[in-house]
Amino acid sequence: MKHCVKLVYEYGIMTVGAVIYAMGIALFLDPNHLAPGGLTGIAIILNQFLPLETGTIIFLFNVPLIILGYLKLGRTLIFRTFYCVVVTTTLIDSINSVYGRAITDDLIISAIAGCGMVGIGIGLIMKQGSTTGGSDIIVRLLRKKFPHIKTSALFSVFDYTVVAISAIVFKDIVLALYALIAVTVSAYVLDKVLYGTDEAKLLYIISDRSQPITEKLLKDLAVGVTFIQGKGAYSGKEKDVIMVAMRKALAPKAEEIVKEVDPTAFMIITSASEVYGQGHKNIFSEKL
Repeated sequence: MKHCVKLVYEYGIMTVGAVIYAMGIALFLDPNHLAPGGLTGIAIILNQFLPLETGTIIFLFNVPLIILGYLKLGRTLIFRTFYCVVVTTTLIDSINSVYGRAITDDLIISAIAGCGMVGIGIGLIMKQGSTTGGSDIIVRLLRKKFPHIKTSALFSVFDYTVVAISAIVFKDIVLALYALIAVTVSAYVLDKVLYGTDEAKLLYIISDRSQPITEKLLKDLAVGVTFIQGKGAYSGKEKDVIMVAMRKALAPKAEEIVKEVDPTAFMIITSASEVYGQGHKNIFSEKL
C-alpha cells in the first residue's frame, strides 16, 4: 500500500514538472524562436525548416536515446523518462495547436519566464528519479562517469552550444543573446531546485567555554555536535574545537548562542553544499 502511495506521489510530481516544462516551451520559448539549449533547443531550430511540430521532433530525437538509456541506466528510470517525454511532447504540440502564439512578444520576459519554468520542470522531474529525455539522458550517463560535476553544469555545456548554433542558423545575434539569458536562468533555477534545500552551514568554534556552548547548541537547536582535539600553536594549550553542521536557517541562532555564552570565542562559518547523515540527506540517496 505504501509503495502504491509513493508511486502515485512520484508520478504526480513528475506530471506537474512535465506540465510546467511544456508550458515554458510552448507559451514562451518556441513561438519566440528562443532555443533554450539541449535537444529541445535543436527541435525549436529545426521546426523552422521541417514540416513537423516541435513536440514531435523532440519525441523522434528521444527514441534512440531512450533505447540507449534502457541499456545503460535501467528499466525504471527509462520507463519514467518515456512517460515524461510523452506528456511533455504531447502537451507542447497540443498547446501550440490550441493557443498558437506566445503569451508575450517581449523577449526578455519570455527568456526569463520560459526557461525559469523549464528549470523548475526539469528539477521536479529529476528529483523523482526521472528525466525529460534528450540531453537529460546524456547528462545522466555523463554523471555516472563524472559524479563530481553538477548536473546543472553539464546542462550548461549543451545549452550554450545550442545557443551558438541558433545564432548561426537564425543569423540573429540579438535573439541568441536573449537565448543565452534564457539558458542562464534555466541553469540557475535548476541548480536551486536540485541543490537549494541541501545547502547548509558548517561551524568551527574555538572557545574556553566549549562545554556550555555545546550544551546550549544541543538543547536549543537539536543539532549534532562533534569535538575535535586542537592545540594552540602559540600557547601550546589544548582545546576542544566544536564542529557542527546545520541547516542554513539555524546558523544565525547558533551565532547568537556563541556570542551569548562566550563573546571572545573564535568562530569560522563556511557553506556546505551537501550534508549526509542523521537529520540531513540519506548517504545512500542517488546524487543528482
